[in-house]
Amino acid sequence: MSKLLIINAHPDFDSKTSASLDVFNYFLKVYKEKHSNDEVIEQINLYDDGVPALDKNVLSAWSKLAEEKELTSEEKEVTDRMNTLLKQFKSANKYVIVFPMHNFSIPSKLKDYIDNVMIARETFKYISPPMSNGRASVGLLNDGRSVVTIQASGSIYTNNDFYAELEFTNKFLKSMFDLMGIEDFEAVRIQGTAFLDRNEVLQKGYRDAEEQALKLAGK
Repeated sequence: MSKLLIINAHPDFDSKTSASLDVFNYFLKVYKEKHSNDEVIEQINLYDDGVPALDKNVLSAWSKLAEEKELTSEEKEVTDRMNTLLKQFKSANKYVIVFPMHNFSIPSKLKDYIDNVMIARETFKYISPPMSNGRASVGLLNDGRSVVTIQASGSIYTNNDFYAELEFTNKFLKSMFDLMGIEDFEAVRIQGTAFLDRNEVLQKGYRDAEEQALKLAGK
């Protein structure tokens, strides 16, 4: 049985005015219509469901675990939560990430989430010696998993101009998933919400979302 994990990285995760969430809801409608009902679909709302940041408490806990020392109650609580997030992430074979652009990058909670699942010997591992291209790690989730991102932005970042170089959202996410062995990565972009006609922007988003929903439903 396949499992789809929806990673909602919108700060207002049930907003009725968000372009990214609007297109995501259409994507999910199409996906459910085309996919069998026996698939498991889970959703995590990163700004509501508790995603630990890599702070001194986490670093202290990791150090103690490496030395087989006893954790404090706070350290145990945070590592237990991180393990839960990691287990949920690894249990899925399809991922949909919905998020807005924040200052040319991903929302802070999405970065925290990536830090919770990019764990050595769990989702990737280091190798020695490095490959001929210098790469010294391999992904451990290289079993045919797929990712679709749905992202809105006020401007347009695909015109091969000055601003294209400032867009780090999908570049970053694609690189992180590739490091974990997940190479099937598709992006739905809802661009120009700050100055283009909103209905035209959404209509294009719906078309792109439908295309990706049908592809993902067939996997």
